[in-house]
Amino acid sequence: MSRLADYFIVIGYDHDKDRNGSSEGRIIQRFPETDWESCPFTQSIELFCRPIGWTLSAQRQPPEFFVAVLTDIDADRHYLSVLTFSESVAISPTKSDDGDSEEDSAVTIHSLMYSPKCLVLVSRLDYFETFKNCLGIIYTAYVDKLDVQLEALVGNILGCVQVPPPGGPQVRFSIGAGDRQALQPPVSGTVPSSHSATALLFQQLGIQNVLTLFCAALTDHKILFHSQSYSRLTDACQAINILQYPLKYSYVYVPILPAPLYEVLNTPTPFIAGVHSSLADDTADLVDVIVVDLDGGSVHIPECVNLPTLPEPMVSRAKKALTMIDISSISTCTWSEMVMNADLLMADYAFPPPSPKKPPSLEQKDKEIRAIFIRFFAELLTGYRSCLTVIRIHPEPFITFHKANFLGHRGMVDAEFVVRVLEGMGFGTFVAERGNPYRACDIFDEVYANIHDQLTVESADPDKFMEHIKDLAKQLHTNESPNPQPYVQKVPKPTEGAYNRIHQTPFPILDSENVHKILREGIEKQNINKIPLRPHQVRIVPMGTPITALVDRQRIVDNNARRLEVLRNCINFVFDNKISDARIIFPAVLRALKSRVARLALTQELSYHIRSNRAVLEHQQFDLVVKLLNCCLQNDSSMDENGVAAAILPLATTFYRRLCTGIIQFAYTCVQEHAVWQNMQFWEAAFYLDVQKQIQQLYAPHFEENHVGDKRDSFQSSPTHKNSELNVSKNCNGQSVTQEKRSSYRAREMGALEIAAEQLRTWPTLSEEKKAEMISNEESTVYSQAIHYANRMVYMRVPLETQKTMKALSPDWESTSNSNIASSLADSESIDAESGYDEMEICDVGASVIKFVTRFVDKVCNDSRVTQEHIKSLHQMIPGVVAMHIETLEAVNRESKRLPPIQKPKILKPTLLPGEEVVIDGLRVYLLPDGREEGLGGNMGGPTLLPAEGAISLTNYRIIFKGTPCDPLACEQIVIRSFPISTLTKEKLVKLQYTPHIDQLPKEGLQLRACIFQLMKIAFDEEVSPDDVEAFRKLSTKYRSPTTVFMTFAFAGQAVTQPSAMLKPIEKNASLKNFAKKTIMRTARKAGIAKQKAPKRKYVLPTPPMSRRSMSPRSSAGSDSESDRPASEALDDLSIIDEGEFGRSWLSDPKVIEKLMERPGYQDYIRQGFGDPSDGTARGKSTEQFRVSTINSNFSVSKSYPALLVVPANFPDDSIRKFARTHRQYRFPVVTWRHPRTKALLLRASGFHGRGLMGMLKSDPTTGTSTGEISATLHQERYFSCIVSATPNSTKSYKPSYSDSLTSLDSLMLSGVQDILPETPEVVRRSHPATGSLRNINNPKSSSFSRIGSIREKPRGNSNSATLDHLSPALHQNGGVHDRADLLHTSVQGLKRVALYVLGEKTQMKGIKVESFPKCDFIPVDFFEVRHVKASFKKLMRACVPSAPLTQETGFLKLVEESEWLLQVQNIMQLAGATVDLLDVQGSSVMICLEDGWDCTTQVVSVSQLLLDPYYRTIEGFKCLVEKEWLSFGHRFTHRSNQTVANQASGFAPMFLQFLDVVHQIHHQFPLSFEFNQFFLRFIAYHYVSNRFRTFMMDNEYERVEAGWLMDDRRSSKINHDQSDLDGGFVPRYQQSSQGLSIWDYIEKHHRKSTVFMNFLYSPTDQDSVLRPYSNLSNLRIWDFYLTEDLAHGPAYEIETTNKEIQISEEEKTDSSGQPLLRKMVNGCYDNVSIQLPNVFRQMLLELHKLETDLGHFQQKWKTVWDRLELPTGQRETIHRNFSFNTQIVKSHGRSIHKRSTLEILVKGKMLGEAAKMFSQPHRFEKYTYTTPAYCDYCGQVLWGLLKTGMHCTDCGYNCHEKCLSHVPKNCTKLKLVPDSSNSSANVSRSSDTSTLKSEELPVDTGPTYATYTPTTTNTEQSCLHKGYLYKRGALLKGWKQRWFVLDATKHQLRYYDSEEDTNCKGFIELFDVQSVQPIRNVQGAPKKSDENAFFELKTNRRIYNFLAADSKTAQTWIDRIHSFI
Repeated sequence: MSRLADYFIVIGYDHDKDRNGSSEGRIIQRFPETDWESCPFTQSIELFCRPIGWTLSAQRQPPEFFVAVLTDIDADRHYLSVLTFSESVAISPTKSDDGDSEEDSAVTIHSLMYSPKCLVLVSRLDYFETFKNCLGIIYTAYVDKLDVQLEALVGNILGCVQVPPPGGPQVRFSIGAGDRQALQPPVSGTVPSSHSATALLFQQLGIQNVLTLFCAALTDHKILFHSQSYSRLTDACQAINILQYPLKYSYVYVPILPAPLYEVLNTPTPFIAGVHSSLADDTADLVDVIVVDLDGGSVHIPECVNLPTLPEPMVSRAKKALTMIDISSISTCTWSEMVMNADLLMADYAFPPPSPKKPPSLEQKDKEIRAIFIRFFAELLTGYRSCLTVIRIHPEPFITFHKANFLGHRGMVDAEFVVRVLEGMGFGTFVAERGNPYRACDIFDEVYANIHDQLTVESADPDKFMEHIKDLAKQLHTNESPNPQPYVQKVPKPTEGAYNRIHQTPFPILDSENVHKILREGIEKQNINKIPLRPHQVRIVPMGTPITALVDRQRIVDNNARRLEVLRNCINFVFDNKISDARIIFPAVLRALKSRVARLALTQELSYHIRSNRAVLEHQQFDLVVKLLNCCLQNDSSMDENGVAAAILPLATTFYRRLCTGIIQFAYTCVQEHAVWQNMQFWEAAFYLDVQKQIQQLYAPHFEENHVGDKRDSFQSSPTHKNSELNVSKNCNGQSVTQEKRSSYRAREMGALEIAAEQLRTWPTLSEEKKAEMISNEESTVYSQAIHYANRMVYMRVPLETQKTMKALSPDWESTSNSNIASSLADSESIDAESGYDEMEICDVGASVIKFVTRFVDKVCNDSRVTQEHIKSLHQMIPGVVAMHIETLEAVNRESKRLPPIQKPKILKPTLLPGEEVVIDGLRVYLLPDGREEGLGGNMGGPTLLPAEGAISLTNYRIIFKGTPCDPLACEQIVIRSFPISTLTKEKLVKLQYTPHIDQLPKEGLQLRACIFQLMKIAFDEEVSPDDVEAFRKLSTKYRSPTTVFMTFAFAGQAVTQPSAMLKPIEKNASLKNFAKKTIMRTARKAGIAKQKAPKRKYVLPTPPMSRRSMSPRSSAGSDSESDRPASEALDDLSIIDEGEFGRSWLSDPKVIEKLMERPGYQDYIRQGFGDPSDGTARGKSTEQFRVSTINSNFSVSKSYPALLVVPANFPDDSIRKFARTHRQYRFPVVTWRHPRTKALLLRASGFHGRGLMGMLKSDPTTGTSTGEISATLHQERYFSCIVSATPNSTKSYKPSYSDSLTSLDSLMLSGVQDILPETPEVVRRSHPATGSLRNINNPKSSSFSRIGSIREKPRGNSNSATLDHLSPALHQNGGVHDRADLLHTSVQGLKRVALYVLGEKTQMKGIKVESFPKCDFIPVDFFEVRHVKASFKKLMRACVPSAPLTQETGFLKLVEESEWLLQVQNIMQLAGATVDLLDVQGSSVMICLEDGWDCTTQVVSVSQLLLDPYYRTIEGFKCLVEKEWLSFGHRFTHRSNQTVANQASGFAPMFLQFLDVVHQIHHQFPLSFEFNQFFLRFIAYHYVSNRFRTFMMDNEYERVEAGWLMDDRRSSKINHDQSDLDGGFVPRYQQSSQGLSIWDYIEKHHRKSTVFMNFLYSPTDQDSVLRPYSNLSNLRIWDFYLTEDLAHGPAYEIETTNKEIQISEEEKTDSSGQPLLRKMVNGCYDNVSIQLPNVFRQMLLELHKLETDLGHFQQKWKTVWDRLELPTGQRETIHRNFSFNTQIVKSHGRSIHKRSTLEILVKGKMLGEAAKMFSQPHRFEKYTYTTPAYCDYCGQVLWGLLKTGMHCTDCGYNCHEKCLSHVPKNCTKLKLVPDSSNSSANVSRSSDTSTLKSEELPVDTGPTYATYTPTTTNTEQSCLHKGYLYKRGALLKGWKQRWFVLDATKHQLRYYDSEEDTNCKGFIELFDVQSVQPIRNVQGAPKKSDENAFFELKTNRRIYNFLAADSKTAQTWIDRIHSFI
């Protein structure tokens, strides 16, 4: 019996603490006044009585009742029943002491106010309705003045009403007010009472929301309810709690949380809480809390919360049951939310049944809902009692749950919901309370026992489904209301409206003595009249369905019968020593072991052979058994959910082999490399299982029926005496899973839970001596098993080679450092004097094992209640066991290495190239599979080629692996993987896991990654010594990074003669030829050594002597915007050259010029008609506008430019030398191509100097600052004028090549907004879903300029730029095409048809004076810098050649998208396409000026020429293009490809590979337009980094001149080195034994012999001369060069080795007669499909060649035969006529796409106002600490973490993650337009106020024109960061003058005006030029009475400004604001 209530409390408003109508609660009275011993009084109850605060009210509120819940320190819940009513209070408003007025208060104070008063009952029982009645009677007696004493009512409630425990009788009572009340305890105390709470929750939220909350509560998430009603909050929290039955919620539970305790919600622990809806707005700060709106019926789940899905089929069955229940009276069905109800099932009935007259009650539906959820848990936990493990029975049972066993048998290892439920505290409490096998049972135990049978019945008869649910609902109803006869209660209630009486006296003060007197009398009476109670019926808990019965064993046996038979035969062969037979079927056994059943069967078969005394094995037997055990452990997880590791544990400590006399090796030394042995939970579960078996044997009756087996001593530490633990066929509770087939009888075995239940039943009847004996026996059993497992753990944890570190064997929490180990040993008290071993004798491995085992012993022994003496003895024993075992393993390890090695496959010799030498002969390795699926069989099909066993060789050119697959079914094939050593980009050590087909795999391997998309993951064989491995790594690094390029294979490998001269020491009296090193060469020349003629000399370029040294500054940031870029290998400065190094002018030697002009790049100038410098009349011709200049013949202008350049004929060389300084690296604009029809020019140059073009001349000592600037500027303007005059477009019009309406720039602009394109064929239809071009044209609401924007600014998920519609809401204010047309008209007013377009960088275009360059337009463009290409290439390699298998989250296509490689390819194609249109359609010249002019500029110029000129699409023309644009114009191949050790730090930058990828994309779209095929491109892509050829070496032509092989003839082998007539050249700087081989000679040689590079589809006559490829991402493809590999012969680009390997392979594949097989099996990853596929043209040419040979005719070259073929002209005309219309449509669409792209680039550079802001206005991000949670404006995720930091735009407030920074679009909204339209047109033209600008101010006349400062406009107010009056000292000794200064955040300017009202800007200072700003003192000439500390100085590039503020604080504010910009 227990009290109904513990305390009665009266709480009122504390008027003493009143503050403007709000105060605190005050306890007026409490009864009893002293605390109960069993229930102390809870503090802070007044907070829960008024959760939103104690405030006065102007109106009397009706009485309210709710129940709050408090939890004490013992986790016991106390229920606060609160009844609140109002009392009148007379108040005279007065002003408070601190001066606050009434207006500042929370409530309005009147003369008559009402204060709240609360009557509270505190109880540990949850009879809410009874509490409500009792408090209501007290309030009724008070308000209606009933004739009863309030003291008597309170005393009776506290002392006279006693409640029986659950299962007791109904109690009827009265508290003395004429009331009759009844109180019925539930039948079972473990089943909660809900009344109608759960049904009410479904009514408020609906089914899906409740299931979501149910899942969140079970998976330990935070849940917060909010509602206007406190009672609803309590009911909702109670409902969620009840739905979790039989689990109990163990975390924070506060259904009503007071507002002052709101911070509790920030706790990191889970909770279920409720707050009033007035606090709902504050929930936005809770980023990881699920917020539930009970009143609105909504559930908000934050993005950072990931809820697992409820498991099937349980959730489907629950939803079905909820559907079949009539929820129409519960849930509110809306169209927006799919709520299942009975109406839904009958919606389609033609004749629906009539609705019941009386709908079911809410309480009835509540019980049916609860029945569904109870069945859900019973089904979810089916079989859980089979996984309970009994550890101790006496004195108290200790039972654990084997989670892994349960998940494995139920197949729920990957079910996240189930795993999290089992790991929660609720389930831990469930096991502790319900694991006891002998206790009182409740409803859940009954449902659990019958659920499996019920589901079986329901599957046969679905009608039983609802019947079972209704039966369970009745049981729940009976549990709450067991009395069938209802008792009519009588509860007095107050008169209606009584609370609103005007004259109501306050609640009286109760007589304390009277209350306590009644309380004592009631307690005494209850002690005398005790009600007899029935004890709870205790019984054995039903086991339910065993977990093993849930699996269809017959089906498993049928599916695995054949596998098990093969497995048994293999094991029998092994133990019968038939090793050859076992090896034959061994691969099939390894595949079979992927099945769980096969793995368990293996352990059983092996245990049978142990019992047959076959534990001693031969060496080969031992190896096979170990391999089987390793395979089992590899295929199983570290959780050991199938019990395989637990079954292997005794086997591994039993099987052994004899190494020599007295030394044996157990199998556990070979199976330690698995994660399961590091899992502490596995060891605990295995230990508990074995303890349970011992407990069974301890209590099992000793007669044959219950005989368990032979008792053996299993407590010894020797691993050879463990036979008693081989009973692996038992499940967790000891019941038999599969009986031994060879047993002589079928034993019946009592389960462990049955034994425990019987022992608990008989325990009270035993004597104390017997009890003590049982307790001692159980404790000794656990202790002995702990000793045994400590030994086992030592065996499995100490490695065979104890010197190795324990990184692979130690869990993550362990450390291997000596200091940590020493401290851990000291803390664990594991080593003391009694152990016999000193601490210093224990190695690192031993210390780690001791720590691990000690932790295990402490955990299991303390949980199992082992005595402290035994635990201490274990701690003392462990170090000794470890030390002894380490000592034993040293001998085992020593003897195991002396075993004869197992016969291994023969090492295959690799096929080498001519001149290739082996540096390190074959090291035996395993080639392991990486992340690529090819070659692994499996899903990709084909043989299992990897892993492969072979040898890796290092040559002076390549790293080569050659071997055979480990899979016996594929071991006849040869696997080759190789790559050039120069392509090695990364080498690292990797951890290796067990791999099938490999017996002993080392812990670490080597991973080699090459930039040609090759990856080798190798594991060295045990026979390879660590010294050999280290030598391999060092030599590979040496050959990868040579000192100079002349040490590469291209030079050193071509002629194997004596070492190069550059490697020899300098000999005395040697000729100049022997001075190979450049430093010695330069020193000799500068010292005046006579120049000696070398007997053998290459052609070089003599240069005229110069009297001075031309200096050229370098870019401060480096050529690729990398500050740490190293210098070039062969020169120190690319733009500085000592002109005195060359003695003669080449003009005096026409033979040198003639020889130089034979180079392919210079031959192209002659082809285009630019003239020949050797022709003396070239300059005299007035008709020729261009000439080939020799100004750079001595490389004095620019080192990185070629010797001969095309410049305007009428522009002198001296002027060129002067204005070249305006470009970076002195790379001034030169002509590289001329359009044959429009005569438009394509020019290339580097970017303009960032310091205003002329700033870098200040340091030139030869010229003055001002005169140098003016001179260079004038020469530059003249040069541009010459280019413009040479462009026909500048003076006259031309006739286009085709007639259409899109030939002019105006039509280009109109084509974007008019629907003029016809329908397109299939090729076009494929493209427009991605581009959206046609769709946007047909859609009047979409902008036609949707693709305008920076490629780098795009979000990753969208291949196109953001549309204007999305970027600017202002564009849609009026909506319609006219507004967009107006925007377009306004934006492109300055976009005119000019003669020269200069495409450059945005940062370098701002300082250009456009008026100085008539008929020129400067267009800033977006492009990807080198650093972007580097980062993108790394990501692309990881995507195409991953080192580990890709997961679903990181799929291949997702990784390729994240690399942004295709976006960069698209960007190059778009820029080249714009260039093509401007040259071909517009007829204007184009100049490309990007970066240093040798990376992106080269890409765009090369692709443009390829698209424009068909000549470059031939093999000869492509060679000419690469020679001219890439080699002659100085692309830094050595630097970008990291060819030498000096360039390694810069990182690999594949600019040339990206160009080849673009060519591949164009080739794919126009396969008939190229003479060469795709293999040609892949061949160049492979060899441009292979260092096999000299072609792509050196950084520029100057270095190749110094190397001596630039003038080399095309056929270098035929050069006569003794030509005496060419001795006039200067002496080569480098001399070596071989000049190397040119790739073009190699290609030409093979092209003459074979068709390997020929594209047979090439048809130049049928194609247009100008190509316009699609550049949208849907038309781009991933190059197969990145993805394919050929394991049969290695990369196919080594043609010699590939042909030889194919020849050897074909010779081996012959039939029985010796003839080659006619049928071939081609595997995609093994064979090269392009080589193996038959080609009809190649086959016919070979057949023709064979016929000529047979007939004895002269063999013609295949190219001659091919060129003589005639095309069928008649048929061709027919085809052309039939398809001409569609072809015209395709061409028209292609042209329109290109022109639109061109217009986008032009308009984006010229866009004004709002559009410019959207495209090119960057954010100004700074790191920002968020005090409240925010969201990323880019990805939408939460900006919240431990530090709560992110990136914040200081201009527009844009927030984003730091990782999203690179993807954020540059659309800062801080830029504003002047709304006046009249000013817009004025701003388009040049401002007329430029004359007022001072010398330090820049004109605002180019690019986007922004609004001037207008003080009255709100737009400018937003852009103004700071403003105010300052005194400014004028220049040239002028005085101080006060100005109004504005710091503009948009334009980054400091502007000043005459006054604040002035609208005309008097001048501005560019903040870009500001170098520093700092305070100054002692300023001369300062105004009088000025503050000395108010001066500050602003220093720019041009001058120094002095300012004076009003005071020092204002000055510091200005300094801080300006500092934020610089």
